[in-house]
Amino acid sequence: MIVIDAEKHIAGRLATTVAHQLLKGETIVIVNAEKAVITGDRYAIYEKYKSKRDRGYAHSGPFYPRRADLILKRMVRGMLPWDHPIGKAAYKKLKIYVGVPVEFADAKMEKIASATKLNTEKYIFVGEVAEFLGSKVR
Repeated sequence: MIVIDAEKHIAGRLATTVAHQLLKGETIVIVNAEKAVITGDRYAIYEKYKSKRDRGYAHSGPFYPRRADLILKRMVRGMLPWDHPIGKAAYKKLKIYVGVPVEFADAKMEKIASATKLNTEKYIFVGEVAEFLGSKVR
């Protein structure tokens, strides 16, 4: 089992690396999902996620998440071969949490080097996007 602290990781790069590890058969736990970073203009990101949230029908979908942990989980799902059984099996081996649960407080947490290179001043945290979308859990 690999425990990854998502604090100050770029969300897309983190999701790509996690998807590759899941396809290799690893079990992955990501903590502090609300502290992952999405790069770009704040208001453009808000508009993108608001339009995704408003897309479709209220009863039949497609449904897009509001909570920070589920937003990050949806990013990883988008990078897995979801139409095949191997992708769905890999997706079931992923757990994502807001904050650090008690059972992982003493665990050795890894940082993914390629996902921590933040070379821009324009970024927003996933928790802020979740709060904008109306999440009660930040």
